[in-house]
Amino acid sequence: MSVYVIVVIIVIVMILVIANIRIIPQSQAAVLERLGAYISTWNTGLHVKVPFIDRVANRMSLKEKVLDFPPQPVITKDNVTMMIDTVIYFQITDPKLYTYGVENPISALENLSATTLRNIIGDLELDETLTSRDVINTKMRSILDEATDPWGIKVNRVEVKNIIPPEAIKEAMEKQMRAERERRQQILIAEGQKQSAILVAEGQKQSVILAAEAQKEAAIQKAEGEAQAIIEVQKATAQGLQMIKDVAADEALIRLRSLEAFEKAANGQATKIIIPSDIQNLAGIVTSVVEIAKDTKSAPVKK
Repeated sequence: MSVYVIVVIIVIVMILVIANIRIIPQSQAAVLERLGAYISTWNTGLHVKVPFIDRVANRMSLKEKVLDFPPQPVITKDNVTMMIDTVIYFQITDPKLYTYGVENPISALENLSATTLRNIIGDLELDETLTSRDVINTKMRSILDEATDPWGIKVNRVEVKNIIPPEAIKEAMEKQMRAERERRQQILIAEGQKQSAILVAEGQKQSVILAAEAQKEAAIQKAEGEAQAIIEVQKATAQGLQMIKDVAADEALIRLRSLEAFEKAANGQATKIIIPSDIQNLAGIVTSVVEIAKDTKSAPVKK
């Protein structure tokens, strides 16, 4: 009979031990109490508690959490009521403080967030509120992080998700936005017309410059051609004089050529003939011609 009792006791002990084994996964923690008093914090791993004496008071995730609070009514410095909803990213850093620091930490964080948001917006006017989201986010994160330290919570980031102004202000803002868009469109059209006019003017300027360059080039080419022609005429004249010099032409021959030219002019259709001033020397020229003719006749003919 005693053997059965021992077996039963062993089984009961094993059941109690197994029932009080706890495995804490990664990124989680558990707060252990003994007879109602905090004794330790269990982190990742295998743990065993004493039956009927110890109990797990709280078990929580240490991962970053996101709280999306509903829109909160706030009043700006210039007495405009608007709705603002925020998103808070926080993380539990101390399980003991999170368990014993405040009753219902999530609700406390929500209320603290709403109060902090009202205080910050109350110091800003409407225009500042709409254009200062980064400032609001930074201030809220700093204030909430400091206030939640005794709760074992670290606020990593705060984001103002949406700002909803009253309908009248919303309509006025939409009208202002439409007017701003129209103004920008007019500016863009004016800039386009200005750029187009500049391009047209630049094109006309380039056209005038190219025409002037073409005229200049044509004038240069014409001048170079005329200069080349004068040079060629001078070269021809020089070559003619050199040829006359090479054949040893005397004064009588030159005068004979002049007489021939005069004869051709007299045979023309001109009604007036200009007589050279040295016409009195024609007799001398004729004599020279006769002498040349005699010499030619007397010269033997080559066969």
